[in-house]
Amino acid sequence: MTSTLRRTTFKALALAAALGLGFAAPYAMAQNKTVIRISTAAVPEDWHAKMWTVFKDSLEKSAPGEFEVQIHLNATLFKQGTEPAAMARGNLEMAPISAQDISKIVPEFSIFTAGYIIRDPDHQQKVFNGPIGQEVFKPVVQKMEVTPLATAYLGTRQVMLREDKNVMVPADLKGVKLRMPASKEWLFLGEALGATPTPLAFGEVYLALKTGTIDGQENPLPSARAAKFYEPSKTVVLTSHLVDAIFLAYSTKAFNALKPEQQKKVVEAAQAAAKYNNENRIKDEKEIVDFFKAQGMKVITPNVAEFRKTVQEKYQKSEMAATWPKGLLERINAVR
Repeated sequence: MTSTLRRTTFKALALAAALGLGFAAPYAMAQNKTVIRISTAAVPEDWHAKMWTVFKDSLEKSAPGEFEVQIHLNATLFKQGTEPAAMARGNLEMAPISAQDISKIVPEFSIFTAGYIIRDPDHQQKVFNGPIGQEVFKPVVQKMEVTPLATAYLGTRQVMLREDKNVMVPADLKGVKLRMPASKEWLFLGEALGATPTPLAFGEVYLALKTGTIDGQENPLPSARAAKFYEPSKTVVLTSHLVDAIFLAYSTKAFNALKPEQQKKVVEAAQAAAKYNNENRIKDEKEIVDFFKAQGMKVITPNVAEFRKTVQEKYQKSEMAATWPKGLLERINAVR
Protein backbone atom coordinates (compact mmCIF):
# COMPACT_ATOMS: atom_id res chain seq x y z
CA MET A 1 0.00 0.00 0.00
CA THR A 2 1.45 3.35 -1.03
CA SER A 3 1.89 6.18 1.47
CA THR A 4 -0.79 8.19 -0.36
CA LEU A 5 -3.24 5.29 -0.14
CA ARG A 6 -2.40 4.77 3.51
CA ARG A 7 -3.07 8.45 4.23
CA THR A 8 -6.36 8.33 2.31
CA THR A 9 -7.44 5.17 4.15
CA PHE A 10 -6.50 6.69 7.51
CA LYS A 11 -8.48 9.86 6.74
CA ALA A 12 -11.49 7.78 5.68
CA LEU A 13 -11.34 5.74 8.88
CA ALA A 14 -10.92 8.89 10.94
CA LEU A 15 -13.90 10.48 9.22
CA ALA A 16 -15.96 7.34 9.74
CA ALA A 17 -15.01 7.34 13.40
CA ALA A 18 -15.98 10.98 13.75
CA LEU A 19 -19.30 10.50 12.00
CA GLY A 20 -20.10 7.04 13.32
CA LEU A 21 -18.40 6.19 16.58
CA GLY A 22 -18.30 9.81 17.69
CA PHE A 23 -22.09 9.94 17.66
CA ALA A 24 -22.71 6.29 18.43
CA ALA A 25 -21.10 6.43 21.85
CA PRO A 26 -23.57 8.90 23.41
CA TYR A 27 -26.41 7.14 21.61
CA ALA A 28 -25.31 3.82 23.05
CA MET A 29 -25.13 5.36 26.52
CA ALA A 30 -28.67 6.69 26.13
CA GLN A 31 -29.81 3.32 24.90
CA ASN A 32 -28.40 1.65 28.02
CA LYS A 33 -30.67 3.77 30.20
CA THR A 34 -34.22 2.76 30.94
CA VAL A 35 -36.51 5.47 29.59
CA ILE A 36 -39.44 6.49 31.78
CA ARG A 37 -41.95 8.65 29.90
CA ILE A 38 -44.37 10.44 32.24
CA SER A 39 -47.62 11.93 30.95
CA THR A 40 -49.75 14.24 33.10
CA ALA A 41 -52.37 16.93 32.52
CA ALA A 42 -50.99 18.97 35.44
CA VAL A 43 -49.84 22.52 34.77
CA PRO A 44 -46.28 23.51 35.77
CA GLU A 45 -47.40 25.56 38.80
CA ASP A 46 -49.29 22.65 40.35
CA TRP A 47 -47.75 20.49 43.06
CA HIS A 48 -48.93 17.52 40.99
CA ALA A 49 -46.55 18.66 38.27
CA LYS A 50 -43.66 19.59 40.55
CA MET A 51 -43.74 16.19 42.25
CA TRP A 52 -42.51 14.53 39.04
CA THR A 53 -39.28 16.52 39.27
CA VAL A 54 -38.88 15.11 42.79
CA PHE A 55 -39.41 11.63 41.31
CA LYS A 56 -36.75 12.29 38.67
CA ASP A 57 -34.24 13.77 41.13
CA SER A 58 -34.77 10.94 43.63
CA LEU A 59 -34.18 8.33 40.95
CA GLU A 60 -31.07 10.06 39.63
CA LYS A 61 -29.71 10.10 43.17
CA SER A 62 -30.50 6.47 44.02
CA ALA A 63 -29.78 5.01 40.58
CA PRO A 64 -27.36 7.36 38.79
CA GLY A 65 -27.11 6.73 35.05
CA GLU A 66 -29.72 3.96 35.04
CA PHE A 67 -32.82 5.89 34.01
CA GLU A 68 -33.80 8.67 31.63
CA VAL A 69 -36.93 10.32 33.01
CA GLN A 70 -38.94 12.37 30.51
CA ILE A 71 -41.69 14.54 32.03
CA HIS A 72 -44.54 15.72 29.77
CA LEU A 73 -46.93 18.24 31.38
CA ASN A 74 -50.18 19.82 30.17
CA ALA A 75 -51.35 16.55 28.54
CA THR A 76 -48.89 17.16 25.70
CA LEU A 77 -47.97 13.48 25.33
CA PHE A 78 -51.33 11.78 25.97
CA LYS A 79 -54.79 13.24 26.46
CA GLN A 80 -56.05 13.07 30.04
CA GLY A 81 -57.90 9.82 30.61
CA THR A 82 -56.11 7.92 27.82
CA GLU A 83 -52.98 7.20 29.87
CA PRO A 84 -54.11 3.86 31.40
CA ALA A 85 -54.67 2.35 27.95
CA ALA A 86 -51.33 3.73 26.74
CA MET A 87 -49.54 2.14 29.70
CA ALA A 88 -51.31 -1.20 29.13
CA ARG A 89 -50.19 -1.15 25.48
CA GLY A 90 -46.61 -0.37 26.48
CA ASN A 91 -46.63 3.07 24.83
CA LEU A 92 -46.16 4.90 28.14
CA GLU A 93 -44.31 4.06 31.34
CA MET A 94 -45.87 6.32 33.99
CA ALA A 95 -48.86 8.55 34.65
CA PRO A 96 -51.15 9.62 37.47
CA ILE A 97 -54.50 7.82 37.29
CA SER A 98 -57.69 8.57 39.21
CA ALA A 99 -60.24 6.42 41.01
CA GLN A 100 -62.64 7.36 38.21
CA ASP A 101 -60.14 6.01 35.63
CA ILE A 102 -59.81 2.77 37.56
CA SER A 103 -63.53 2.23 38.22
CA LYS A 104 -64.24 2.13 34.47
CA ILE A 105 -62.34 -1.18 34.31
CA VAL A 106 -62.54 -2.27 37.95
CA PRO A 107 -66.14 -1.41 39.02
CA GLU A 108 -65.57 -2.25 42.69
CA PHE A 109 -63.05 0.61 42.87
CA SER A 110 -65.98 3.03 42.50
CA ILE A 111 -66.23 2.99 46.30
CA PHE A 112 -63.37 5.51 46.24
CA THR A 113 -65.34 7.87 43.98
CA ALA A 114 -68.15 8.05 46.54
CA GLY A 115 -68.65 10.85 49.04
CA TYR A 116 -67.36 10.60 52.60
CA ILE A 117 -65.56 7.31 52.16
CA ILE A 118 -62.15 8.81 52.92
CA ARG A 119 -62.21 11.21 55.88
CA ASP A 120 -59.01 13.22 55.40
CA PRO A 121 -55.51 13.00 53.83
CA ASP A 122 -54.16 11.00 56.78
CA HIS A 123 -56.98 8.46 56.50
CA GLN A 124 -56.36 8.29 52.74
CA GLN A 125 -52.72 7.35 53.19
CA LYS A 126 -53.48 4.77 55.88
CA VAL A 127 -56.13 3.11 53.70
CA PHE A 128 -54.09 2.90 50.51
CA ASN A 129 -50.75 2.14 52.17
CA GLY A 130 -52.20 -0.63 54.33
CA PRO A 131 -53.84 -4.03 53.81
CA ILE A 132 -56.88 -2.51 52.09
CA GLY A 133 -54.64 -0.84 49.50
CA GLN A 134 -52.80 -4.09 48.79
CA GLU A 135 -56.15 -5.81 48.30
CA VAL A 136 -57.88 -3.24 46.06
CA PHE A 137 -54.81 -2.69 43.86
CA LYS A 138 -54.53 -6.38 42.91
CA PRO A 139 -57.37 -6.31 40.33
CA VAL A 140 -56.00 -3.01 39.02
CA VAL A 141 -52.71 -4.73 38.18
CA GLN A 142 -54.48 -7.76 36.74
CA LYS A 143 -57.21 -6.07 34.70
CA MET A 144 -55.61 -2.77 33.72
CA GLU A 145 -51.95 -3.87 33.45
CA VAL A 146 -50.81 -0.85 35.43
CA THR A 147 -49.13 -0.97 38.84
CA PRO A 148 -49.94 1.78 41.39
CA LEU A 149 -46.76 2.75 43.24
CA ALA A 150 -47.90 5.60 45.48
CA THR A 151 -50.98 7.60 46.43
CA ALA A 152 -50.92 11.38 45.99
CA TYR A 153 -53.44 13.67 47.67
CA LEU A 154 -55.42 15.52 45.01
CA GLY A 155 -57.42 17.73 47.36
CA THR A 156 -60.58 17.89 49.46
CA ARG A 157 -63.64 19.12 47.62
CA GLN A 158 -65.72 21.87 49.23
CA VAL A 159 -68.93 23.68 48.27
CA MET A 160 -68.84 27.34 47.21
CA LEU A 161 -72.06 29.34 46.78
CA ARG A 162 -72.73 32.63 45.00
CA GLU A 163 -75.13 33.80 47.72
CA ASP A 164 -74.79 34.27 51.47
CA LYS A 165 -76.40 31.06 52.70
CA ASN A 166 -76.15 29.25 56.02
CA VAL A 167 -75.64 25.55 55.20
CA MET A 168 -75.35 23.14 58.12
CA VAL A 169 -77.00 19.90 56.90
CA PRO A 170 -77.84 18.37 53.47
CA ALA A 171 -81.43 19.66 53.66
CA ASP A 172 -80.03 23.19 53.50
CA LEU A 173 -78.80 22.54 49.96
CA LYS A 174 -82.27 21.62 48.69
CA GLY A 175 -82.97 23.42 45.39
CA VAL A 176 -79.38 24.69 45.08
CA LYS A 177 -78.16 24.27 41.50
CA LEU A 178 -74.73 22.85 42.16
CA ARG A 179 -72.35 22.47 39.25
CA MET A 180 -70.87 18.98 38.93
CA PRO A 181 -68.68 17.33 36.28
CA ALA A 182 -70.81 15.63 33.64
CA SER A 183 -70.81 11.95 34.58
CA LYS A 184 -73.35 9.81 36.39
CA GLU A 185 -70.95 9.27 39.32
CA TRP A 186 -70.46 13.00 39.87
CA LEU A 187 -74.14 13.83 39.40
CA PHE A 188 -75.10 11.17 41.93
CA LEU A 189 -72.70 12.73 44.44
CA GLY A 190 -74.30 16.15 43.94
CA GLU A 191 -77.75 14.69 44.52
CA ALA A 192 -76.55 12.79 47.59
CA LEU A 193 -75.29 16.07 49.05
CA GLY A 194 -78.88 17.35 48.90
CA ALA A 195 -78.43 19.71 45.94
CA THR A 196 -79.76 19.80 42.39
CA PRO A 197 -76.72 18.66 40.39
CA THR A 198 -76.11 20.64 37.22
CA PRO A 199 -73.56 19.31 34.68
CA LEU A 200 -71.29 22.01 33.30
CA ALA A 201 -67.80 22.21 31.84
CA PHE A 202 -65.18 23.61 34.23
CA GLY A 203 -64.36 26.47 31.86
CA GLU A 204 -67.98 27.69 31.96
CA VAL A 205 -68.33 27.78 35.75
CA TYR A 206 -67.11 31.34 36.39
CA LEU A 207 -69.60 32.96 34.03
CA ALA A 208 -72.39 30.66 35.20
CA LEU A 209 -71.79 31.76 38.80
CA LYS A 210 -71.70 35.39 37.78
CA THR A 211 -74.96 35.22 35.82
CA GLY A 212 -76.78 32.94 38.26
CA THR A 213 -77.12 30.04 35.85
CA ILE A 214 -75.84 27.95 38.75
CA ASP A 215 -75.98 28.64 42.48
CA GLY A 216 -72.64 27.07 43.34
CA GLN A 217 -69.82 24.72 42.50
CA GLU A 218 -67.65 22.22 44.37
CA ASN A 219 -63.90 21.81 43.95
CA PRO A 220 -60.75 21.65 46.05
CA LEU A 221 -60.14 25.16 47.36
CA PRO A 222 -56.81 25.62 45.53
CA SER A 223 -58.63 24.94 42.24
CA ALA A 224 -61.37 27.41 43.18
CA ARG A 225 -58.76 30.06 43.96
CA ALA A 226 -56.84 29.46 40.74
CA ALA A 227 -60.08 29.80 38.72
CA LYS A 228 -61.12 32.88 40.78
CA PHE A 229 -64.50 31.36 41.61
CA TYR A 230 -64.44 33.41 44.82
CA GLU A 231 -65.05 36.62 42.84
CA PRO A 232 -68.71 35.85 41.99
CA SER A 233 -69.28 33.90 45.24
CA LYS A 234 -70.04 34.78 48.86
CA THR A 235 -69.99 31.55 50.88
CA VAL A 236 -67.62 28.62 51.36
CA VAL A 237 -69.13 25.54 53.00
CA LEU A 238 -66.47 23.16 54.27
CA THR A 239 -68.39 19.98 53.51
CA SER A 240 -65.17 18.05 52.79
CA HIS A 241 -67.33 15.60 50.86
CA LEU A 242 -64.64 14.00 48.73
CA VAL A 243 -61.00 13.53 49.72
CA ASP A 244 -59.60 12.86 46.27
CA ALA A 245 -56.48 11.00 45.21
CA ILE A 246 -54.40 10.23 42.17
CA PHE A 247 -52.23 7.15 41.96
CA LEU A 248 -48.71 7.26 40.56
CA ALA A 249 -48.89 4.27 38.26
CA TYR A 250 -46.33 2.36 36.18
CA SER A 251 -46.99 0.15 33.16
CA THR A 252 -46.98 -3.38 34.60
CA LYS A 253 -45.17 -4.76 31.56
CA ALA A 254 -42.46 -2.12 31.87
CA PHE A 255 -42.28 -2.49 35.65
CA ASN A 256 -41.85 -6.27 35.43
CA ALA A 257 -39.02 -5.75 32.95
CA LEU A 258 -37.00 -3.88 35.60
CA LYS A 259 -34.53 -5.61 37.84
CA PRO A 260 -35.79 -6.10 41.43
CA GLU A 261 -33.37 -3.48 42.75
CA GLN A 262 -34.55 -1.03 40.09
CA GLN A 263 -38.17 -1.69 40.99
CA LYS A 264 -37.39 -0.87 44.61
CA LYS A 265 -35.74 2.42 43.64
CA VAL A 266 -38.62 3.40 41.34
CA VAL A 267 -41.16 2.72 44.10
CA GLU A 268 -39.12 4.74 46.60
CA ALA A 269 -38.87 7.64 44.14
CA ALA A 270 -42.64 7.55 43.53
CA GLN A 271 -43.31 7.56 47.26
CA ALA A 272 -40.94 10.50 47.76
CA ALA A 273 -42.77 12.40 45.01
CA ALA A 274 -46.18 11.69 46.56
CA LYS A 275 -44.95 12.74 50.01
CA TYR A 276 -43.65 16.04 48.59
CA ASN A 277 -46.99 16.68 46.88
CA ASN A 278 -49.05 15.72 49.92
CA GLU A 279 -47.16 17.92 52.36
CA ASN A 280 -47.35 20.98 50.12
CA ARG A 281 -50.98 20.43 49.09
CA ILE A 282 -52.09 20.08 52.72
CA LYS A 283 -50.16 23.20 53.71
CA ASP A 284 -51.81 25.14 50.88
CA GLU A 285 -55.28 24.05 51.92
CA LYS A 286 -54.73 25.07 55.53
CA GLU A 287 -53.66 28.55 54.51
CA ILE A 288 -56.22 29.06 51.76
CA VAL A 289 -59.22 29.41 54.09
CA ASP A 290 -57.67 32.62 55.41
CA PHE A 291 -57.34 33.82 51.83
CA PHE A 292 -61.06 33.41 51.21
CA LYS A 293 -61.89 35.14 54.49
CA ALA A 294 -59.67 38.03 53.40
CA GLN A 295 -61.77 38.28 50.22
CA GLY A 296 -64.82 38.91 52.42
CA MET A 297 -66.31 35.44 52.03
CA LYS A 298 -68.26 33.71 54.77
CA VAL A 299 -66.64 30.37 55.68
CA ILE A 300 -68.98 27.82 57.27
CA THR A 301 -68.12 24.52 58.94
CA PRO A 302 -71.34 22.48 58.68
CA ASN A 303 -72.40 19.33 60.51
CA VAL A 304 -70.04 17.07 58.58
CA ALA A 305 -71.13 13.99 60.56
CA GLU A 306 -74.71 14.53 59.36
CA PHE A 307 -73.54 15.03 55.77
CA ARG A 308 -71.46 11.84 55.96
CA LYS A 309 -74.35 9.80 57.40
CA THR A 310 -76.85 11.03 54.79
CA VAL A 311 -74.52 10.62 51.82
CA GLN A 312 -73.27 7.16 52.79
CA GLU A 313 -76.84 5.94 53.30
CA LYS A 314 -77.76 7.09 49.79
CA TYR A 315 -74.74 5.36 48.29
CA GLN A 316 -75.42 2.11 50.14
CA LYS A 317 -78.91 2.01 48.60
CA SER A 318 -77.61 2.72 45.09
CA GLU A 319 -76.75 0.39 42.20
CA MET A 320 -73.18 1.59 42.45
CA ALA A 321 -72.76 0.07 45.90
CA ALA A 322 -73.79 -3.33 44.56
CA THR A 323 -70.31 -3.64 43.02
CA TRP A 324 -68.50 -2.92 46.30
CA PRO A 325 -66.94 -5.94 48.04
CA LYS A 326 -68.94 -6.97 51.08
CA GLY A 327 -67.66 -5.38 54.27
CA LEU A 328 -65.18 -3.08 52.52
CA LEU A 329 -66.97 0.14 53.49
CA GLU A 330 -67.01 -0.91 57.15
CA ARG A 331 -63.31 -1.79 57.00
CA ILE A 332 -62.44 1.58 55.44
CA ASN A 333 -64.51 3.40 58.09
CA ALA A 334 -62.69 1.44 60.81
CA VAL A 335 -59.20 2.55 59.71
CA ARG A 336 -57.82 5.04 62.24
